[in-house]
Amino acid sequence: MSSAPASRSRHHPQGTSGPAWLCLLLLLTACVPAAGTNPGIKARLTRRALEFGRRFGLEQLQSLLQKEHELNLTGSYHSPLLGTLTYTVPRIHIHELQINDSTVDFAEDVGVRLTVQHACVWLSADWGAHLGAIQDRGSVELRVRDLAVAAVMGVSVDGSNRPTVWSVSCDAHGTDLHLEFHHGHSWLYNMLAPLLQTALRQELNKELCHELRRSISRLEDALKHMKVSTQLDSFAAIDYSLLGRPAITAEHGDIALKGEFFRVGKYQQRPSLAKPMALPVALPAALPMALATVHEPMLLLAITEFVANSAAFTYFTAGALEKNISSDMLPRRFPLQLKTKSMGLFSPQLQERYPDHPMELHLSARRQPRLSCRPDALHGALFSSAEAFVVLPNATRVPAFLLNIDANVTGKPIITRNRLGGTVSLKGLSVEQVTSHVGPVEVKRLENLLKFALWLFGVPWANKRLQAGVPLPTLHGLSLLNPRISLQEGFMLIATDLQYKS
Repeated sequence: MSSAPASRSRHHPQGTSGPAWLCLLLLLTACVPAAGTNPGIKARLTRRALEFGRRFGLEQLQSLLQKEHELNLTGSYHSPLLGTLTYTVPRIHIHELQINDSTVDFAEDVGVRLTVQHACVWLSADWGAHLGAIQDRGSVELRVRDLAVAAVMGVSVDGSNRPTVWSVSCDAHGTDLHLEFHHGHSWLYNMLAPLLQTALRQELNKELCHELRRSISRLEDALKHMKVSTQLDSFAAIDYSLLGRPAITAEHGDIALKGEFFRVGKYQQRPSLAKPMALPVALPAALPMALATVHEPMLLLAITEFVANSAAFTYFTAGALEKNISSDMLPRRFPLQLKTKSMGLFSPQLQERYPDHPMELHLSARRQPRLSCRPDALHGALFSSAEAFVVLPNATRVPAFLLNIDANVTGKPIITRNRLGGTVSLKGLSVEQVTSHVGPVEVKRLENLLKFALWLFGVPWANKRLQAGVPLPTLHGLSLLNPRISLQEGFMLIATDLQYKS
């Protein structure tokens, strides 16, 4: 770096229709953590991420150093010839900081290592001095060259599954320190400067490590209060606490998150079919061709298909995957209208018994949706029930028939800038009559018309909303830069760089 001036009761959710809502869930939950004793999401920070952090940290440091700093440094030095000199340095101003040789690396099985060599600092300070009967004040310039710092910060997990950090080691020394006093009896103090420089250099070396340890301690205090779950809505929340300590090698750091979707105010054990899927022991050694890039990404995120299944289970058991549809909610050009005149095409007795009456449809998931990730696409199996009612003039609802409607869909996620969206396709639809109070229903004919209606209206409607996407969750000021996405067997891989915008 070059020299720079210092400076979170059932009810029916409104909005998206049942199948389209589930397709949205399929695509959008993939950006949030999952469950069980195996990680649902695994993140890898590479050395380029550390380099980004180093550059960002130095920029922040430069900005911070533009301010005047309260120091309140006091001390004394005894000279056999002149007696005891007592001095105070109430504040300092840093004019220049040069850190031309600094690195941040992974410390294997420990944490992160910071190394600074050949740094230079130029600062000035006000001072006051008391030597015998003489009291004086003035200013002093301090130039430190060949300053070196070597520090290691440990990273682990505490009992509440939050990250924890601590100072492992620190060594700081500056071999070339020069003092020059101004004003007051500066001529006298400049004579003592060579003696003062040794004591001040020792104090400065000690204070650098003390300040670094205090900074790590402040970070540790903040991490103790870090949220490890977030409530998304009235139904669901996500637990994204750590599953064990980070796995740190010399080349990268891997972080495993629990990330379980759970019902707000109630934990419900999911069935054996919904066990978490473990990631491979390691992320792919080489990026898939879809992610081929000229350099190693800063961040890799691998998200298992259990993420979406965890969300689907939570919303299903909470009764959120239900919706009432009335005749006025369908587009006017929709081929199938919720009126006995229109539905009578598939059930002649319906129109005979209830001529020209409005109808309502109650859609609900009868089983938990099943979602999987494969290299070609995200696949979803939806299992719904559709109960039709005739609405009488007195607003009484009379049951007409009950159908099972199952659908197979595929989806492909898309990342554009800092938003996650996607597209969805209908691959299969089946309709089965369960019960009928108005005679048999011609399900095959109804099935064909539903396929056409969804192809003409439903899928385009869903894709229009999916392509708009949702903002990806990021830390304050941080956003994704050139994110790339690849589907693998059982998980989705995102490779991205990071950028900071104040």
